[in-house]
Amino acid sequence: MRVLGVDPGLTRCGVGVVEGEAGRPLTMVDVGVVRTPPDAELGLRLVAIEEGIERWLDAHRPDRVAVERVFSQHNVRTVMGTAQASAVAMLCASRRGIPVVLHTPSEVKGAVTGSGRADKAQVGAMVTRLLRLDAPPKPADAADALALAICHIWRAPAQDRLQRAAALHRRTSTHLPKGPTS
Repeated sequence: MRVLGVDPGLTRCGVGVVEGEAGRPLTMVDVGVVRTPPDAELGLRLVAIEEGIERWLDAHRPDRVAVERVFSQHNVRTVMGTAQASAVAMLCASRRGIPVVLHTPSEVKGAVTGSGRADKAQVGAMVTRLLRLDAPPKPADAADALALAICHIWRAPAQDRLQRAAALHRRTSTHLPKGPTS
């Protein structure tokens, strides 16, 4: 499975592609950051993020796109920019029919480091180790994007089994005879 991880942000949107499967060594395909100037008009920044994500999708043809789920932060302006960048990434993937999955920061940290409260340095160190890199990717947004992709590859088999079980339950429960009502 090839996964494009996206750590959304208006100024720096981390992107990283990881290939592999759960239980096997993973390979980093590429990593980088889509940047926009902080003083540019919002619409132009979103267009630049879209163009950047589209280039990554063209170049790497991922099977899935894993995006960090936006969570409430104290700075409303920051969370709005993150949500807007996140929506652009989801739109680009969905337009192409590529499934999009969302993972919370604590899910990603927990999957990669074993602790949902790990700091950026710990995440970077584990990404470096897991992907057998010489140094942590810089900036941290790039390492976070790789961590998102790793998290999804490791969690995908369990998530797929749960989705299949839920779908089977929905199909079979609609065909069950109705019992007596009291």
